[in-house]
Amino acid sequence: MVQLRKYPFLILLLIYLGIQVELDASDHRYSEGDVVPFYANKIGPISNSWEIYAYYELPYCSQDDVKEKKLNLGEMLNGDHLVSTPYKLEFLVDKDFEVLCNKTLRSRKDITEDKEVDVSFTYSVKWTVTQQSVDRRMEKYIGSAFLPHHITIHHHSVTFSSVILLILIISLLTFYLLVLREDISKNSVDVEEDQVISNQEEIGWKNVHGDVFRFPQHKSLFAAALGVGSQLFILIIAILALGLLGFFQPYIRGVVWNALIIVYALTSLDTSVSFYCQLEGTNWMKNLILTGGLYLGPLFLTFTFLDIVAIFYGSTTALPLRAIVMLSLSWIFIASPLLLIGSIIGKTRMSEFQAPCKTAKIPREVPPLLRWYKGVLPQMALAGILPFSVINIQLYYIFESVWGHSIYILYSIMSIVFFLLLIMTALVSVALTYFQLAVEDHQWWWRSFLCGGSTGLYIYVYCIYYYFKRSEMNGFMQISFYFGYMACVCFGIFLVLGSTNSLAYSTYVDDKIHHLIKERTFLRSQFPGSDVIIAPFLSSSC
Repeated sequence: MVQLRKYPFLILLLIYLGIQVELDASDHRYSEGDVVPFYANKIGPISNSWEIYAYYELPYCSQDDVKEKKLNLGEMLNGDHLVSTPYKLEFLVDKDFEVLCNKTLRSRKDITEDKEVDVSFTYSVKWTVTQQSVDRRMEKYIGSAFLPHHITIHHHSVTFSSVILLILIISLLTFYLLVLREDISKNSVDVEEDQVISNQEEIGWKNVHGDVFRFPQHKSLFAAALGVGSQLFILIIAILALGLLGFFQPYIRGVVWNALIIVYALTSLDTSVSFYCQLEGTNWMKNLILTGGLYLGPLFLTFTFLDIVAIFYGSTTALPLRAIVMLSLSWIFIASPLLLIGSIIGKTRMSEFQAPCKTAKIPREVPPLLRWYKGVLPQMALAGILPFSVINIQLYYIFESVWGHSIYILYSIMSIVFFLLLIMTALVSVALTYFQLAVEDHQWWWRSFLCGGSTGLYIYVYCIYYYFKRSEMNGFMQISFYFGYMACVCFGIFLVLGSTNSLAYSTYVDDKIHHLIKERTFLRSQFPGSDVIIAPFLSSSC
């Protein structure tokens, strides 16, 4: 018992995972004549996939004693509601038009002119031998979800994205080679000392080397955004990896939701406090609270509102008390302790911010913009176009799966597209970084995050287009669920790509400053007397 106390969180995790596992009728073997359990799940309009209700909301034939099947957390989040039915399925026993029950119904718009009609509910059962193994029994349904021409479209989209990426890489490499070659040529020719010194006059991005690593405003919020974005990035990578390994079989209900909850809880080990302390932040507890609520806060408010809407409509998407308790326990005993532990570790083992040069004491004034398209909003609009073009075709199929009745199983394609999206975002970031530093604007921290996350805004615009042009969803409940949850998803993508973009910016800026240091080192070694002339540009002690 003493040994068990050393691993409290591991024990709680195993208990949590254990309650997700239960025996299922699909795991049983039957003999001829054995009764096969038959459960009904949920009903709803075909155009509104998330407006779902209990099976017996409609006047189907029911038993006197209806039994509800115990659900795991993922099934409850999925709105499942499994109940027993009076259908009697006996293994290998065929039935033809077996009468289930007789009911008197009323359909108000039927040709019977609102008259009562006596209806007999019947069912038939036919057993056939198949060569398909049990573990592959769903392939015929999965295969119908992606016909050959759909697969071709996916391949074409990946090819198109790859071509765009290749063109962008070639363009950027050509641009930077020309720029760097011009800088190198100034030091490679044999000229007089004073001519070299005049050639080394500081212009553009070289003027802001003493301010480029000046810490951003609202550093606590910036660090929290990077921390949450990094966590969601790891979550996406983990889900894609599990999908590639075949964990998400369509016939296992709620498995994706279970994976999302567990992986999110386990990846709550906070790293934002460490970065916040590197930025010389002092109130690390405030940063910890901000990190914990930056994404979960809006998600919780959205979920609470939508759950109230679902209760008002009597939909099974309203979570039962058991699911709310399980979610609360996972947050209290797994996510929150990991968040606190990560913050303490990040605070105690924090290393100093390693900038290639010191920051000037007096901040350099940012020159006024001479062109409107160099502002923050125009650059955000420009930064999101190419990355969005990589994923716009895949978005349709993902939306059809989440908000429709299709089955999405192409995790390999999704992984490739996500990888291309990250590369495209980083490359566009490098280009925009150079343009920003070239006009001597050293305030790149927040702009880098906003430009990278702008793809999330494009996705939400696509959500609006999909709702009005591609879907047949209607009604307040479906509108609330669609735009509410998609706002949370797009905000998460905004944080993921924003943090990725900031890392690309910082890497690029660091490389450029190192290039500047090497250039000046060469100048000093060749012409020692030039130190007096270029001293005003070396105030940052690079």
